[in-house]
Amino acid sequence: MAVFTKLEKQDIENFLKEYSIGTLVSYEGIVEGVENTNYRITTNNHDYILTIFEKRVNPEELPFFMNLQRDLVTHGFDCPLPIENNNGTAINNLKDKSAVIISFLEGKQLQSILPLHCKEVGSMIARFTNITKSSKLMRKNSMGINMWEKIFIKCKQKGNKNYDQYLETIDKELIFLKKNWPKDLPEAIIHADLFQDNIFFKEDKISGVIDFYFSCKDFIAYEIALTINAWCFNDEIGFQHNNYLSFMEGFHKHASLNKNEISALNILLRGASLRILVTRLHDKIFHPKRALVIPKDPKEYLNILSWHQQNNITEQ
Repeated sequence: MAVFTKLEKQDIENFLKEYSIGTLVSYEGIVEGVENTNYRITTNNHDYILTIFEKRVNPEELPFFMNLQRDLVTHGFDCPLPIENNNGTAINNLKDKSAVIISFLEGKQLQSILPLHCKEVGSMIARFTNITKSSKLMRKNSMGINMWEKIFIKCKQKGNKNYDQYLETIDKELIFLKKNWPKDLPEAIIHADLFQDNIFFKEDKISGVIDFYFSCKDFIAYEIALTINAWCFNDEIGFQHNNYLSFMEGFHKHASLNKNEISALNILLRGASLRILVTRLHDKIFHPKRALVIPKDPKEYLNILSWHQQNNITEQ
């Protein structure tokens, strides 16, 4: 979550006139995250999240994200529910951009990660994909390997010598991944962005998952790879083996990986590393000066990629 589009009180009050969720009491921008603009709004009835979609979200894909969250809630999965306005539409317009109001989830993101939290996350992914692998919803992964290459080319054309090490590494890794990317692994709708700020906890238990705007149909094992990188590595310590074991233990409570998925996991982990590395590098180079959010350091994922290039996690 982040704040790119600044709103005044009157802007929000006018927007709320189209809803039956009460009158505005207070609001505040949420600065965590890098993709969309988010405000926590409090009415005399409840708390809600107001999201304004910025450049990376295609407005035509918003119905997919709203329907996915509705389906998950219907199956008892804890995530925000899109709120419809008085005309029965959840996707509306604010400041000439698409915007939605969603229900507010209790809980907070973790400040430190322990193995017990990773077990919770692994279990949650299994339950999530058990629901979505039979979903009729469809959205291709807009941040797949072809997009990584496009973003890399854009960064390279900028000609910033400060990032030569990053660009050289990305260039070589893209060649490797394009030759070795797996095919025909089990698929489901995946979240594809399960970082700490998108999973809320209460008393060491997951209270809900937010921010579904990278969700897509892709390999279940790729979701696992993205999440291992986010939850089982530490800037100071590096790979945290106990976190990984607990994560997989949680996943195996409700699901399992087949032999092909296990064999492909190292490649998927390298790809998942590159996906975050290249987008963080892009955000660092092309960061909007007026944005309140601070871009995340791409070096973290340069180090994670390097680790996977030298180690196979399934052999640890």
